[in-house]
This record gives sequence, C-alpha cells and structure tokens, in this order.
Amino acid sequence: MQIRNNFVPILIIAGMFAIFGFVTWINGALIPFMKTVNELTEAQSYLVASASYISFVVMALPASYILSKIGYRKGMSLGLIVMAVGALVFIPAAQARTYWIFLLAIFIQGIGMTICQTVANPYITILGPIESGAKRIAIMGIANKTAGALGSLIFGALLLSGIDEVKEKLAIVAADEKSALLDTMANSVYVPYIVMALVLLVFGLLMRKAPLPHVEAEVSKKTEEGITTKTSVFQFPHLWFGVLALFVYVGAEVIAGDTIIAYGISLGFTGEEAKYFTTYTLLAMVATYTLGVFLIPKYLKQKTALIISAFLGIVFSFCIINSTGYTSILFVAALGIANALVWPAIWPLTLDGLGKFTKTGSALLIMAISGGAIIPPLYGRLVDYKKEELILDSVEQLQTTAEAATGSYWILIPCYVIILFFAIWGHKLEKK
Repeated sequence: MQIRNNFVPILIIAGMFAIFGFVTWINGALIPFMKTVNELTEAQSYLVASASYISFVVMALPASYILSKIGYRKGMSLGLIVMAVGALVFIPAAQARTYWIFLLAIFIQGIGMTICQTVANPYITILGPIESGAKRIAIMGIANKTAGALGSLIFGALLLSGIDEVKEKLAIVAADEKSALLDTMANSVYVPYIVMALVLLVFGLLMRKAPLPHVEAEVSKKTEEGITTKTSVFQFPHLWFGVLALFVYVGAEVIAGDTIIAYGISLGFTGEEAKYFTTYTLLAMVATYTLGVFLIPKYLKQKTALIISAFLGIVFSFCIINSTGYTSILFVAALGIANALVWPAIWPLTLDGLGKFTKTGSALLIMAISGGAIIPPLYGRLVDYKKEELILDSVEQLQTTAEAATGSYWILIPCYVIILFFAIWGHKLEKK
C-alpha cells in the first residue's frame, strides 16, 4: 500500500537516480579518453573521478542550506540546470584541449548532482517506513545503474572508438600531426555533451512542476519519551561510523566501475573490447539490487545484507589480486554484486533515530560521497608507483602495467573491512 500511495514520487526520484547514474558512470569511458587526449599519468587520469566527487564535500552543506530555502522541487530543478551548464563547459574544454577545463566541467556537473542528491537520498529513505528504506533505495539503484550501463556503452562507443589506432599513430607521428590527431579526438565530445545539456535543461524545467509531497523524518521514540536528550550530531556515534563506511564504499564502488576499462586495456584488451567492461559491473549491481527489492526486509534484514556485501567485497578483492586476464576482469565486475546493497543499507541504518538531526546527517552522508574523489586517485598512484618499481626491474612494458594495475586492487580490502565493522557493530553504537 505504501509503495502504491507513493508510486508517482518514487517514479520521479527513480528518474533522478537514472540521471545521476548516466552522468556518473560515463567516467569509466572518460578516464582512458582523457588519459590519451591530455597525455596523462594513471594518477592524473583518475582526477576525472575526483573532480566529480570532491564537489560533494564543497557543496553538501551549502546545498542543504539552499534546499531549506527553496524546497525539494526547485532544488532538484536547480541541480539539473547546473548539470546542464557543466555539460556545456565540455565544449570549450575540447576546443582548448586543456585538462583543467575538462575537470572544471566535471566539477560543475558534480555541484549540480550534489544539490540533487542532497534531496533525493534522504527523501526516498524517509518516504515510508525506515525498515524498508533499503528496498526503496534498491529500486533507485536499479534505475541508477541501468542508466549508468547505458551511458557507459554510449560514451564508450563515442569516445573510445578507434582509440587503439590513435595511440599507435601517436607513437610514430611528428609533433604537429600528433597535435592534430589529439584535437580531432577531443572534438568527439561536442555532440554527446550538447545533447546531454539540452536533455538536462528540459528535465530541470519540468521538475519545477513535479508532484512531490513534503515529508519529514520521524522523531526517534527515545527522544520523544524523554529517555535521551540529544543536542548535537556529535552525540550519535553510529552516524559518524556510517559516514566513514559510506566514504570508503563510494571509493570502492568508483574503483570497481571506473577503473575496469583502463584495467582491461592494461591487460592487453583493445579499447573496442574494454568499453563493455563497466557495463559488466553495473549489470551485476542491477541484478543484486533486484534481489534486494524482493528480499528486504521480509526475508533479509538490512544489516544482514550489509554484512554479506562487505564479506563478498573482501573475497572478490583477494580474487582480483590472485588472478589474471579475463578472469581478473570478471572478479572486478563481481564487485558490483558486493557493492549493490551497501548504499541502500548504510542510509537507513545511519539515519535511523536521528529525528530532527536527519537533514544534517543526510548532508554529512552526502559529503561522504567524496570518497570517490580520494580513493580512486590513490589507486592510480599505487599503479604508477608499482610500474616504476617493475620498470627498474626491467619487466616488459605491457606486463609492467598489467601487474601494477592488478596488485593495486589491494586498496579495496581495508575499505570493505570498515564496511563490515559498521554492519556488525558500528550502526549500533548510539545504543551504548
């Protein structure tokens, strides 16, 4: 009955999550594209993810303030229009073939997404009983990752088509011809980003009239009965562990989705073959989200789903490190299974019992998305460092890159250990 009553709002928010997914997961194609066009190191190329996710730190609290003034609908409308502006900045970035302008465009899109997500995540969490929050967020995840898979395929085809031939030519041509080749490759962003800007602008204008009811989080029974008197978010230790868990989770999710194409290329797969790899990860997530919709909360508690997810993340990370070739690619994609129910479970477990502090807690969780800005570049730095070590040992170039990329996935293991801690103990600490 609850789902039926809230069907239209859930459908609208699902549409928002689809937009987030499409814009976010094209980074998997952008990273190798930018690496070639701007002649970057591994660590520099992963700043594509950083530029998008660091905006959540910069804008989460300001977005919360803006939304308190203008409301849900106008807030999401504003966010979509800002994302459209960011898409348009790709045009001068491509004309100048200047990396920092590309990063600025991605950052502006990230600001728009921060505004939208500051509304959408807590809104869908409290749009019904907290016990079924993970179910509703899992539905959002299906929309998010299905659109993300579509975006990855479309932009992979548009941006990575012929990248292997271009890289071969770049190694042998003169400087002026090399610059012309890179300029032509950079110009391939024109059409997709102009279309993206127009679509986002139209959706932004339509959102101003969307039928979204006003909802508020329930006040915790403890506070209501006077058993506890919380006066600050610092009195909710489970909130801070939830923020930490979400921080490392987003980093792990971005690594699983955004590194897999570059990782496949490092293993010797062509760009034409590797462009599909991000889709593997996202489809694994969609399948697991679908299971979550049916299993949570009737057959599977949110806490149990999170424990299983963290354990699988640890297992799959070890499998990546200890395998090679296509098998290793499949284990990176399998991280989608481990990751899918982490976000849906962390949000309700963290927001449960916050009462009047729910909006502040939501803003802090949005800020935790910045894990996607920090952990992937650390992975890139590890790859560069390991490559330098292997080159000193006179290991063949392709083998060097492959071994360095494979070995650097160990960074995922402590991330999943932290999530496991939150799932077992961390989310209960407010009761101590």
